[in-house]
Amino acid sequence: MRQLAALVDILVSGRGVASGTAMARVVLVALAALLVTALAWMHEGEAASPPVAETARSPVALPGRSPSARMPAVDPRPITAARAQPVAPAPVPRSPPARDGHALAAAFEHAPDLYALSRDLAPAVLAGDGDALWVNSRIHDYCAGYAASPAGYARDTDLLAQLGGGAGVALRAARERVAQRCGRFAPIDALTMAGVIRQREDAALAGHLAAEASLLAMEAPLDESPEYLRDLVERVQQSGDAEAFAALSPGMGVAASGRSAFAGLVAGTPLAELAWQVAACRRGLDCGPGSTLMTQYCASGGICPTQATQDFETFVHDAAIPRQGAEKLDDMVDTLLQGVQPQRVSWRWEQ
Repeated sequence: MRQLAALVDILVSGRGVASGTAMARVVLVALAALLVTALAWMHEGEAASPPVAETARSPVALPGRSPSARMPAVDPRPITAARAQPVAPAPVPRSPPARDGHALAAAFEHAPDLYALSRDLAPAVLAGDGDALWVNSRIHDYCAGYAASPAGYARDTDLLAQLGGGAGVALRAARERVAQRCGRFAPIDALTMAGVIRQREDAALAGHLAAEASLLAMEAPLDESPEYLRDLVERVQQSGDAEAFAALSPGMGVAASGRSAFAGLVAGTPLAELAWQVAACRRGLDCGPGSTLMTQYCASGGICPTQATQDFETFVHDAAIPRQGAEKLDDMVDTLLQGVQPQRVSWRWEQ
């Protein structure tokens, strides 16, 4: 600023400029006037603006925002190792706590809205909880037929009930029970068998025995070797786990016939499959009139009780096997439960 003022003084006074005409002096005066004006503008700008550092530190109000929403102050100094602060790591989401397997099994048996139960299980499923994966896979398996086409399921129910003769009432009741419990599922949910298997594989790898057993029954075991298959069956039998017994049972029927891995075990006949299921009932599986086991036999297989109050074991002895087979069935069940403490448990689920 001082240097510019000195220059104006020189121009006005004529110092440093060779003597000349009056015109040259007029030109010099005009230039001086322009410089004075520029000086005034610069001075006004300096007076109105704070120093650069202060401007950078001041909060800036953004259009449309209140003063409380202003941008934070910015420190113009370069970041140095001494001034840099470590960035706190983002909080790691906690895995939802594992829920009691028996409570989840009871929830699946008695929940009136399986869509809501599946949604409730979603965080634990994503976290890889074995019990949640297993129960969610059961929900998808149970509801897949309905979800694929709710309207088609209703039409099939009407048709099958008409063809069912005396069992038509029970068949309709079983299928309507499925429709009510699965009513919020739709084709967009894509409940597929491949998805069920994936969930059960994840549950099995997380240590869930029933899920591992069900993979054998679905002909998708974790390992195909005879040694693994036999070891799995023996582990299920020794566990006394009611759900594992029931999950394994379809693989112990005709599907196991002639397989060396199951030689000497309760396996290879339709009666063997029923024996595993009755043993599961005696170990505490819900086998009452409205249970999943009874419902799926009727709704999916068309095998329905003639009496609405029958439980599974009574139904089996009454309608599924000839009288001469009852003793053999009981012997098979006793073999399966040998060394396992008798247990009859009714699990109650409370929301």
